[in-house]
Amino acid sequence: MILEGKKAIVTGGRSGIGRAAALKLASEGADVAVFGRTYDESVIKEIQDMGRNAYFYEVDVASFDAVKEAVDDAAAKMGSIDILVNSAGITKDGLIAMMNEDAFDQVIDINLKGTFNTIKHCYRYFIKQKSGKIVNITSVSGLTGNAGQANYSASKAGVVGLTKTVAKELAGRGICCNAIAPGFIETPMTENLKESPLMKSIPMKRMGKPEEVAELVLFLASDRASYITGEVIRIDGGIAM
Repeated sequence: MILEGKKAIVTGGRSGIGRAAALKLASEGADVAVFGRTYDESVIKEIQDMGRNAYFYEVDVASFDAVKEAVDDAAAKMGSIDILVNSAGITKDGLIAMMNEDAFDQVIDINLKGTFNTIKHCYRYFIKQKSGKIVNITSVSGLTGNAGQANYSASKAGVVGLTKTVAKELAGRGICCNAIAPGFIETPMTENLKESPLMKSIPMKRMGKPEEVAELVLFLASDRASYITGEVIRIDGGIAM
C-alpha cells in the first residue's frame, strides 16, 4: 500500500470525485477525514470496512472558522495531516445577463474561498512536518471558460492561480501542491448533461468516471509524485486540447 500510515482530509467527500478520491486513498492505506455539508454514514463505513480510520465533519468549507475547527480536530484525532484533497464544489449556472450576485458569490465562496480555507488551516501542519501533498480539483472550465458559467469558471480559474502560488510558497519545504482539471465526469453535478450535444465534442466520446480522476489524485498524493508541483493536469477525454 503506497499510502500506509498517511492521514488525509478530503472535502466534498460525500459524492462524485471527492467520494471516489476518499475511497481510493483509503484503499491504499490512508486514514481519511471527510468534509461534507451533511453527514453520510455510507462513505465512512466503506472506509472503515477497508480497515482504515474514518471521520466525518459536517462543515461548510466557505466558513473560515468552521474549517479551522474541523481541520484542528481532524489533525488531533489522526495525529497528523499528510494529504489534502479539495474537491468541494457547486454550480449555479446562468448567463451573466441573468446571473444575480448571490449566485456568483456562493460559487466563489465554496469553490475558491473554500479551497483557500482548507489550505490555510492545514498550512502549519505541513510546514511543521516539512512534508505534505495538496491536490486541488479545478476544471477545464477554469482553463478555457464556458458560456453560462461565469461564476464557476472564475472560481476554478482562481483555484489554478491559488495552486501555483501555494506551490511556489511551499516547494522549498518539501510540500507539493497540484491541481487536476476534469472535463465532463459522471457525477450528480453532470447528471443532466448525459444527453447534451456537448458530449459530441469530447474526442473520446464519453464522460469520465470519478474513479479515473481518483487514480490521478492518488498519484499526486503519493511519493511517486515527489518532484511534481504547481502543475494543472487535465483529465477530460481530450475536450480541452
